[in-house]
Amino acid sequence: MENLEKTLGDISGIVWGPYVLMPLLLITGLVLTIRLRGIQLTKLGPALRLGIKDRQDSDAEGGDVSQFQSLTTALSATVGTGNIVGVASALALGGPGAVFWMWVTGVFGMASKYSEAFLAVRYRTKDAAGEISGGPQYYLERGITAKVAGVSIGKVLGLAFTIFAILASFGIGNMTQAHSIASNITSSVNVDTWVIGLVLMIGAFAVLVGGIKSIGKVTAGLVPLMIVVYVGASLVILVMNITEIPAAFGLIFKHAFTPMSATGGFAGAVVAQAMRYGMARGMFSNESGMGSAAIAAAAAKTTHPVRQGLVSMTQTFIDTLVVVTCTALVLIITGAWQVAGEDAATATGQGFATGIAGDWGHWIVTISLALFAFSTILGWCYYGERCIERLVGRRGVMPYRIIFSLVVYVGATTEIAVVWNFSDIMNGLMALPNLIGLLALSGLIARETKHYLDNDPQLRASKAEVNRFMAGKDGGIDTYETTGR
Repeated sequence: MENLEKTLGDISGIVWGPYVLMPLLLITGLVLTIRLRGIQLTKLGPALRLGIKDRQDSDAEGGDVSQFQSLTTALSATVGTGNIVGVASALALGGPGAVFWMWVTGVFGMASKYSEAFLAVRYRTKDAAGEISGGPQYYLERGITAKVAGVSIGKVLGLAFTIFAILASFGIGNMTQAHSIASNITSSVNVDTWVIGLVLMIGAFAVLVGGIKSIGKVTAGLVPLMIVVYVGASLVILVMNITEIPAAFGLIFKHAFTPMSATGGFAGAVVAQAMRYGMARGMFSNESGMGSAAIAAAAAKTTHPVRQGLVSMTQTFIDTLVVVTCTALVLIITGAWQVAGEDAATATGQGFATGIAGDWGHWIVTISLALFAFSTILGWCYYGERCIERLVGRRGVMPYRIIFSLVVYVGATTEIAVVWNFSDIMNGLMALPNLIGLLALSGLIARETKHYLDNDPQLRASKAEVNRFMAGKDGGIDTYETTGR
């Protein structure tokens, strides 16, 4: 097992090293930010209104769930272990400076998330059962038509994404989540992990068997509540320690660019470690650039790809710039980050227990993590099954749901030290074809976004434009089949 862990760690170091994913992630986010004229900053307010206040497009058709349900499904898959355990892990391995690089992936990632969702809606279609299907496994193939030696580049990229996304669903979206739930609950109450695993397995399958509509209903009720409770508790701790906040921010910015020596239980970290673990855990948390959330975006009822793109980019804002920041500040202010290396799964609980002084803080984290991680399991199963459907057809969906549910039990009851490295590798590998595709299609994204926004600054497209989209003449349902794009 030690050899396997070392091998996976070495591979993860290459994938997330300074020559592969990190520069591609930053370049893609920067290019999209420039070409979209800083849309994540200039349109954040209207985007939050569309996704949270309006909740759904009026007169929208062509999807399986509302925009709000699509947002909460995507949030359910991202606001989870990465926001609690992932932040503690990043701090333990990269120091406070890692938080800065998590923010970087969040800011640039909003442009990437917008672009993914835009393309997902533009190239979405219906499967044999009439359910909406979309995401990188479709838009890479249909949007990139160039060939090399007679082989379609888009098809190769789409296939690579599909395979890596299926594998990733069992890591980031399953075992790490189930294991984190079991670790935190067993540290709080004397319950065997097999009992927790059995409850999680049965509960997950009961929801998953209903597909995206069932998942959307559960997450629409669960996600807003758990975010409000968790962020609210974090703010209580921060207000109680308000004088320590400037020093915490100072530590983050200072050690994003300078090495940090060992202190307390922290072994020390160089800048490269802060960048690597900050960006890796940042992507683990918000999934921007990975293409996964685009699969949920494709299922939304919306009148235009731009509108769903705006809604989807708020997911990264909420996940990284709100929830991750709250967790990081609590860990730094309470000093819990210095012992996170001993057990990242429970470090945040210790931080909250210290901040609120008692079991209340620990229980808030335990319950929040259980709900966060369970909702992540639901969201990622949907991502995986859409990729399975693309690979082998509808016949593979139910077997996948069954296997996925069984693996939940395995994750909860097994020591899986290697799974974090496995998850980092799969996250990186599924991001690579998607990031390449986003760069290749950035011109189309920028051109059609500019046309839509210039047409109506209030994000209300003309009736003629809406009709064109819904009829499939401007990127709507079955555009590929009807127009040959």
